[in-house]
Parts: sequence; C-alpha cells; structure tokens
Amino acid sequence: MGNIRNGSVAVIGVAGLLALAACGSDGGSSSSSGASGGASGSIACASGSIKASGSSFQKNAINEWINQYQGACNGATIEYSPSGSSAGIQDFINNQTSFAGSDKAIADADATKAQTRCQNNPAWNLPMVGGAIAVAYNVPGVDKLTLTPEVTANIFSGKITNWNDPAIAAINPGVTLPNAPIAAYHRSDGSGTTANFTSWLTAASNGAWTYGNTKDWKAPGGQGAKGSDGIASSLKSTPNSISYIEASFVSQAGAKAALINNGGGAVELTSATTTAGLATAKVTGEGNNLVLSLDYATKAPGAYPVLAVTYEITCSKGLGPNLELTKSFLTYTSSTAGQSGLTALDYAPLPADLQTKVAAAVAALSS
Repeated sequence: MGNIRNGSVAVIGVAGLLALAACGSDGGSSSSSGASGGASGSIACASGSIKASGSSFQKNAINEWINQYQGACNGATIEYSPSGSSAGIQDFINNQTSFAGSDKAIADADATKAQTRCQNNPAWNLPMVGGAIAVAYNVPGVDKLTLTPEVTANIFSGKITNWNDPAIAAINPGVTLPNAPIAAYHRSDGSGTTANFTSWLTAASNGAWTYGNTKDWKAPGGQGAKGSDGIASSLKSTPNSISYIEASFVSQAGAKAALINNGGGAVELTSATTTAGLATAKVTGEGNNLVLSLDYATKAPGAYPVLAVTYEITCSKGLGPNLELTKSFLTYTSSTAGQSGLTALDYAPLPADLQTKVAAAVAALSS
C-alpha cells in the first residue's frame, strides 16, 4: 500500500529536489519554466500560498502531489485539509480556499452559490484522482472474502448481523466464517465516499438498498466514524468489523479488501481493475465541466465496480490572485508525471482520453 501521511492538514516543506526539476521563483506571483508536465508539456512553477480542503478520499494522493510540487517549486506553499467533501465545498463557496476536493460533483444550489463566489462564472468539476472504495473487513482468520451488492446492502442496513449468516456463507464456499456479530462502520460526516458507496448499492443491489445515494449516511444501525482516518482507526481496533474506505487506507486499517461480484465474477481490488472500471465512465458535463457518470452496475470482466473519482472544483474564471498557483499546481496533478505516481499509492491513473480532457480544462482556467 501507499505511504500514509497523518495529520489533518498537509503543509509540506520545500526542501529537496523530487520528481520535477527545480523551478524556483522569487516572491510575488512570478513563475518560471519547470519540469516536463506530461499531457500539458512544460509546467511553470508559481510562487505564493493557497489553501484547499475537502475529500479525505484523495488525502494520500494530494499530500504526495504537494510534496512533489513544493520540492520543485521554491516559494510555493499549498495547504490541504481533508475535512470531507461537504465541508470542502462550503469552504470554497465561502471564499476560504482556492479549490475544493469532492468525491461528488458540485451541482444544484451549491453550484449556484459557487458561481456567485466565482464572480458570476461557473465552477468546473475537474476529475483528478481515480480510485476505488474498498469494502474493508477485519475478521481474524478470514484472508479472502467475496461480497455481492445485495449481501453488502443487507449488512449495512442491519438485515445481516452475523458473520456466519447463510447469505455470506453461500457466496464464500470453503471459507470458515466466525459465529460473531458484525460491527459495521459508516462515515459520520458528510462524505463523497459515502455518496459513491451508496450509489453502487443503489445501482447494483437489485433493490436491496433503499436508503438512497447521498453524502450523509441514512441507514439505521451501525457505528459512525469521522473521515477516512476515523474509519481506518475503527476497523483496526475492532475485530469482526467491516466498513467502506478509500483503497489506500486499507493497510493503515490493518484490514483486507473484499472481492466484489457484481454478477460478472468476483473481482479483486487492484489498480488495474480500478482503471478498467473507470474506463466504463462517461462524461456527462458540458464543455470543460467534466462531470462523470460512473457505471456502478458494470459486469465487465476484470472491472472493479465500487468506484470513486475526486474532483478538484475551482472557478473557470474569477478565482482572483490565487489563479496562477492554483492553475500551475493542477497542471502538474493532471499531467502524466502527476498521474503516474498514483498507482504506488493504490489509486488509479485517469484513463488517457479523460486525462487529456482534464489537462485541457485546466489550461483553460483564466482570470
């Protein structure tokens, strides 16, 4: 699994030369040509300071990107608080941050408020971090577990309460399941991870899940924990527990990821199966507002279906004095250089055609 960084805010120093070539700038808003940026060519480093907040799903990815960018770009400081998608969107709307990370595209009333914040220009949803949601479990002695959407829905809605329930046993022949109560954990904060997880249950469980697909947990029972770190800690400390969590947190949780059978065979969670799942997504937004429709019900062989994409949400125009550094940083994260490092962190690089669209949208950000 990837290198996990702890702490609620990532503020990573500028020491050292890392993956990008050094591209120092001296104060103000000056910039200089930097390292190769993959899809967008040469990246210009920018100086200054910006803040962002939101999705904890992308925490490990964005911490690494900040580390790489600041190590190469002298004079740049980027802070990211993994406060959850809902909180991140509100911070952005309230002009506290330069971009928000969200596992669900900004829409409806929030999009209208963001347009006002962007000086009457639309905010764009820029998919940046592709990944999977693990249905993670800590059951001593069970090294391999397969789950279907229906069984998962019944576990998290409180209809299946014991690990040796016949419904679980039927899809795990040869696995010795304990006669022990299931401790199910869900996110207590507004979470795009919850929205994506429940979107999968809604789309694929043949009606077993009846609690909708929102950022706030609606089902009865279970126990809540805040943020991906909170879920990981709860899993690690609670034998016979289960939850949903971004894939790169599974090892931090001391847990294992269940194989998922959407109807096309059990699929292990890997970077390759996640990318295969993401390749089934379609762009439904207009122009450079790259909202995606994920195919949670896919039965394609080798395609992991419990997917999530974190969007970086920022102003298409009207961001103000922080535009240069925001645009430079997002140029790096959307580049081949930025995306190629995601696999080692247990995320999945964006499919090539989508990466090209995201890089073009970032290039179109303007004052």
